[in-house]
Amino acid sequence: MLDVLTIGRVGVDIYPLQIATPLAEVERFGRFLGGSPTNVAVAASRQGLRAGVITRTGADAFADYVHRALREYGVDDSQVHPVDGLPTPVTFCEIFPPDHFPLWFYRTPTAPDLQIHADELDLEAIVAARVFWLTGTGLCQQPSRAAHGAALDARDGRPHTVLDLDYRPMFWPDPATATAAVAEVLPRVTVAVGNLDEVEVAVGTRDPDRAADLLLARGPRLAVVKLGPAGVLARTGQQSVRVPPVPVEVVNGLGAGDAFGGALCLGLLRGWPLERTLRFANAAGAIVASRLACSAAMPDYAETAALAETAALAETAALAGDAAPPPAPPTAVLTGEDR
Repeated sequence: MLDVLTIGRVGVDIYPLQIATPLAEVERFGRFLGGSPTNVAVAASRQGLRAGVITRTGADAFADYVHRALREYGVDDSQVHPVDGLPTPVTFCEIFPPDHFPLWFYRTPTAPDLQIHADELDLEAIVAARVFWLTGTGLCQQPSRAAHGAALDARDGRPHTVLDLDYRPMFWPDPATATAAVAEVLPRVTVAVGNLDEVEVAVGTRDPDRAADLLLARGPRLAVVKLGPAGVLARTGQQSVRVPPVPVEVVNGLGAGDAFGGALCLGLLRGWPLERTLRFANAAGAIVASRLACSAAMPDYAETAALAETAALAETAALAGDAAPPPAPPTAVLTGEDR
């Protein structure tokens, strides 16, 4: 039995090793494992959880790299299989700190991870996982959408079934189609996570309090709304918690939301109070935002806990001195546009 099992996007991130340089002028690149649900599995593994991913690759050399990287990060790859005739996707980006990280996805007209079929799923493993994590991107095409539906049927509302809203406009014909697809899934998950852009697509508002209420009304028991440099809001039927971000000097905001996700899984499984979970997840996201890579940058428990404690102490000291905590620098941390 896995602690965390994710399903969906995988690829190879080709990131420039030259900061603040247009892609047309970059001469040195690094290669990293990528794809939001794959990164969440890596992040969870780095936090000490048993993690695996359900996805598909091409039958090519990059697929060999994906398998090797997953194993090196301690992520179970037994449900990662090749699809003939499609290449393993690659993604390029530009890095202009603190808040500009445009992405180019090479995964058209479709990608292997959108060719997951319902009859290929190990439903016993999906049911047994203590956290099952899916993303909105996985709903954008068939047969992936049907496979996600079959997985949710098997889960039957078990905690913790998490939907990362993960809205990527380039994967959808229009926002309304995404809204309709998410509406079908929200009543079948127990946790919904998204940034302001994503919750607006899901429930029609960017107001975080209103969005959290609307998400809860659709069925989830926990709604997490990431507010970028304003921190994060989480709400259940019984409580509402808002915590500030952890100030960092951003190098690359890509991957911060996935680090947040892996840390969120740990807090859910340990039964931590909601505020502690959010502060811990914020710290994980901040650490990754301060580094170049995504999967390779994921922190372990000790590093995350240390930063979360340091940030909490600094906040307490600032408040005790009747001074506002130092403002977070402009950052893409936790915006969700970071996968």
